[in-house]
Amino acid sequence: MSFAERLESLRTKHATLDSQLKLESQGPAPDCVVLSRLKREKLRLKDEMTRIKRVIH
Repeated sequence: MSFAERLESLRTKHATLDSQLKLESQGPAPDCVVLSRLKREKLRLKDEMTRIKRVIH
């Protein structure tokens, strides 16, 4: 998998997590544990995307 393909895959996962975060936080009783897990995963993906962008440029 090329860097560009990996980056696109990470962007897709990041967007999916963002949607899940919005759904969970807008529910009647948001689960703080789930929100925390989603946020950590989203941040991990963002960090990985940043590392890949540095390699490409």
